[in-house]
Amino acid sequence: MLSQNLQLKLQQKLSPQQILLMKLLQIPAVGLEQRIKQEIEENPALEVDAPEVDEQEPMAESEVTETDSDEYGDTVELDDFKKENEEFDLNDYLEDDIPSYKLRTNNYSPDDQHYEIPFAAGQSFHDLLKSQLGIRQLNEKQYQIGLYIIGNIDDSGYLERSTDTIVDDLAFTQNISTTKQEVEDVLKIIQEFDPAGVGARNLQECLLIQLENKRKENPSETIDLSVKIIRRYFNEFTKKHYTKIMKRAEISEEQLKKAMDEILLLNPKPGNSLSETTRTNHYIIPDFTITNNNGKLELTLNSWNNPDLRVSTDFSDMASNLNRKKKTKELRKAFSFAKQKIDSAKWFIEAIKQRQNTLYATMKAIMDYQHEYFLTGDETKLRPLILKDIAEMVDLDISTISRVANSKYVQTDFGTFLLKSFFSEGMEKEDGEEVSTREIKVILKEIIQSENKSKPYTDDQLAKLLKEKGYNIARRTIAKYREQLDIPVARLRKEL
Repeated sequence: MLSQNLQLKLQQKLSPQQILLMKLLQIPAVGLEQRIKQEIEENPALEVDAPEVDEQEPMAESEVTETDSDEYGDTVELDDFKKENEEFDLNDYLEDDIPSYKLRTNNYSPDDQHYEIPFAAGQSFHDLLKSQLGIRQLNEKQYQIGLYIIGNIDDSGYLERSTDTIVDDLAFTQNISTTKQEVEDVLKIIQEFDPAGVGARNLQECLLIQLENKRKENPSETIDLSVKIIRRYFNEFTKKHYTKIMKRAEISEEQLKKAMDEILLLNPKPGNSLSETTRTNHYIIPDFTITNNNGKLELTLNSWNNPDLRVSTDFSDMASNLNRKKKTKELRKAFSFAKQKIDSAKWFIEAIKQRQNTLYATMKAIMDYQHEYFLTGDETKLRPLILKDIAEMVDLDISTISRVANSKYVQTDFGTFLLKSFFSEGMEKEDGEEVSTREIKVILKEIIQSENKSKPYTDDQLAKLLKEKGYNIARRTIAKYREQLDIPVARLRKEL
């Protein structure tokens, strides 16, 4: 049975303009430039508000008038001159001694900022290995095996696949029937290539390859001992159980120290030394710049690569003409399309403006709150700050502040930082002063850097030392902060 009833419902929905603004807020400076270009390409009603250029253009060479004047003021008929000189070719004269101003364009003023795109150049890591493979005396089968092995070496210089797997892969993908011994033989040749240690299957093998190369070039007792430690006591070496190594190898602490110094000179990732030179660099373009002008902080929103936008006048005139004409089905569709594009262009322009205002207001609030830090660059001056604090200052939602802070960078006199790095929780010291967790991490790092490396502090000892400075922190919290700072446990920080 059908029935009717009334229902009152309260809902919140974001308008298309709000959704567009939220998306634009997430985009950093580089991405915004691409987003604007995309919108201009997709929306014919949107265009760059460029200054009007003088419509008068220089006369083209092909538009030379038939009557011209010579240097004495007498008129010369070009046709008559051609008749008198049948071999005359105007292009021969035009192409001779071309003025320098015609060979270049200069549409920039001295005040314009010029930006050059850096290009990475050089031979890649894998190309270097292939070139070394090419100069070895190998048959066709060995060469193909070598190419396949090089293709499976990662950027750090390690072989990612086992020889058994390579045998199967060559059979199925390259139709090359081979054996494990043949692959091992080619791999040994590759392991002789530069950089030393390339082609190893694990860290132990990588270090041994480098030590064996050193022993061939300059044999010594220290290198022999280093080879022995890596080959026989590698597990103890990785865990820094130096006492066990000295006892089992029957060596003194001085001998162990010399061997360790030799091992520490080795490169655990041989491929990185070359791949880093050819790897594509990712440059950070800051969204804000804070400068210290004689003790006064000045904030600038970087928008040099964002053009001024406007609604196309021609497109607006076309929409007005369509609206005045007699309405047919086709004209109504055309007018509806034009109006939609114009409205979309207006929304986009307004969203860009709101984005700039929101970014500036948020960064200004952060700068004012962390004023002492931006003046000095001292991380201990950072005050506890959470998203809610800034949201209340600028009267915006926490989610909006989060979108701004997660992907924007600010350039200061002492470095370029992600905005979210200025947000941190706080805790009270024993004297009641509220401090930032960033300050605690800085002090923790300083204590560890100044410790005796032969007897590094444990987490319990670090907790006691911080408590003496007024920071009452549990051992588990110390361990968490230490991991966030990429500092290993005391056993792995031990040195001879």
